[in-house]
Amino acid sequence: MNAPIRRMSTVVAFLFATLLISTTWIQFGEAKSLNARDDNRRTLLATYARERGQILVGDTAIAVSKPVDSEFKYLRTYPSGALYADLTGYYSFYGAGGGLESTENPLLSGSSDKLFYRRVSDLFTGRRPQGASLLLTINAKAQEAASSALGDQRGAAVALNPKTGEILALVTKPTYDPNPLASHDLNAVDTAYKTLNADPARPMVNRAIAGNLYPPGSTFKVITAAAALSSGKWTPSSQVPGPAVLTLPQTTVGLPNSGGRSCGANDQVTVQDALRMSCNTAFGWLGLQLGGDALREQAVKFGFGDQVSIPMKVTPSSVPAQLNPPQTAQSAVGQYDVRVTPMQMAMVAAGIANKGVVMEPYLVRSVLASDLSTVETASPTVHSTAVTPEVAAQLTAMMESVVTDGTGTAAQMSGVQVAGKTGTAQHAPGAAPHAWFISFAPANDPTVAVAVVVEEGGNAGDQASGGRTAAPIAKAIMQAVLQ
Repeated sequence: MNAPIRRMSTVVAFLFATLLISTTWIQFGEAKSLNARDDNRRTLLATYARERGQILVGDTAIAVSKPVDSEFKYLRTYPSGALYADLTGYYSFYGAGGGLESTENPLLSGSSDKLFYRRVSDLFTGRRPQGASLLLTINAKAQEAASSALGDQRGAAVALNPKTGEILALVTKPTYDPNPLASHDLNAVDTAYKTLNADPARPMVNRAIAGNLYPPGSTFKVITAAAALSSGKWTPSSQVPGPAVLTLPQTTVGLPNSGGRSCGANDQVTVQDALRMSCNTAFGWLGLQLGGDALREQAVKFGFGDQVSIPMKVTPSSVPAQLNPPQTAQSAVGQYDVRVTPMQMAMVAAGIANKGVVMEPYLVRSVLASDLSTVETASPTVHSTAVTPEVAAQLTAMMESVVTDGTGTAAQMSGVQVAGKTGTAQHAPGAAPHAWFISFAPANDPTVAVAVVVEEGGNAGDQASGGRTAAPIAKAIMQAVLQ
């Protein structure tokens, strides 16, 4: 054999060897990742051939797979429509999108390693393979109350069990109906998806845990108060300055009170009354005395900056670093660049309600096999300790006064002690403020903690306030849980 032929045969042999190795690697080494691709039609058809697990609120299925006579075998449906859309997400031929359908897809589809022994058992018993079901922590009446009370206003509401971290309600408005996205008519799915994504109101954004975060306004004063009381330098009865306008260092622009009035005689007010009447200048002054680092450290103790998964990821809330004095005073009243999710502010309220201990929020109570046997059950977990029980008790009493005869009287309930804090957050020049309310009840033995935000004043527009606009929504949610 001459040299050119020998060289050519070597090259051809090398190419065949490379081809053999690459195809072997694709078929075996990359099999798992290829099967997991959202655009793998064979894998998607295979998943449609298996009944997907249900998502349950109590005895009611809010996501269920129905048998159909087509190549897809099952159609995913959402009987409650938009009410639970931000919890369930949707499951279509293009894969899982948003909510539990996405984060818990391995369990719902039956492919999770947690179901390995179940799958082996199915092979021997001849049982039809089926995904696991998820039983949620949601209180159906609270969810319905939150959705109804928010109505057509943009915003969000979260309710937690402060002792366990169970999510009792999670609503964001506007929302969407997941059923069109789960259709087997792929043209209809494309149309629905494009329509929702083109909507400037962003109905597919879960405002309760993500999206463009909100300034918390005066609800943040609870955190400033926690830092002040925890420092040992102030008590609820301590007198602090509360002038009509607080003069700030390094700037000619002062920090005013709403209404432009002093908070007390001789421009003095107690810390408790400052919270009750939501005195900007008193809390701006406290912020200056504490400093930006102390405010940030206290916020971190409540969960700011932490990666929380419910199991959907919650965008971390934040207090800016490197605050100068004017920015510190603004941050102390929940303005400047402080940004939060309603979930985070519900955790703040729940932490105070639970004697200073913040519990990890969670949405899935238990995972059930197809025969309803329990695969796993969630256990309450401590997220952090924000304040001592003594400081929590002081904050509770102060927040009770907000509802008894302060800015949050609209949250009063007959025969029930309610603790709360209003917030009216400025966020853009010329725009109506966001209305906030955080609360818990009964104040002496809390079983529900709530955070509500209504964007740009909702139906009240420029006349909105936390007490007028958001407090009645929080009240409706708390009543639904308690009654």
